[in-house]
Amino acid sequence: ALCPQELRSGCFWRGVLAEALATLIFVGVVLGASAAPGALAPALAGGLVAGALACTLGAPQANPALTLALLCTRKLGAVRGAAGLLAQCAGAVLASAAACLVLPEDAGLVTRVSVAGTAGQALAWETFATFQLALAAFATADRAAPQGGLALGSAVAAGALAAGPFSGGSMNPARSLGPAIITGIWDDHWVSQRHPRVPPRDPNVGMG
Repeated sequence: ALCPQELRSGCFWRGVLAEALATLIFVGVVLGASAAPGALAPALAGGLVAGALACTLGAPQANPALTLALLCTRKLGAVRGAAGLLAQCAGAVLASAAACLVLPEDAGLVTRVSVAGTAGQALAWETFATFQLALAAFATADRAAPQGGLALGSAVAAGALAAGPFSGGSMNPARSLGPAIITGIWDDHWVSQRHPRVPPRDPNVGMG
């Protein structure tokens, strides 16, 4: 049920704004790094910015996969979760629109299934990478920010490097959705549109 008191809370809207801002920054940094050849630059950029955001913005999820996991396990309210999902998607679309304007035309904005494997193999690797990211995020949620940020950033980078040759290593539906909306390229988009089933211990978990 809609809770007017929750919608009037400054903490509620600060959390929603943090989700939008964190997703905008994360997607923007990864897309900018994607202009470089190879998968190393976006993987490292994603890991570094994920760790930094976890330490500076109060550990926003910045990832619909993690938000949906929290909703499914009732660790996050429906109104807060829905608002967070919309904010994440809005941030990703804004970052993608900006990247489309300033990056070279041949820059790879859209994560694609690689010729290194089939769509099924890409899904398997994407699921595995997202699972280990969610596990790291939930396991470090109750630890000090520097250590949690380091673990989260490492998980983002490791997952991107492992799944990158097969699925692009997005691990984040918003990161895939934003460029798809802006470019109109939806090839194998379903690979990134699922969430891990990891039981979270705390709603304050990070991105990826």
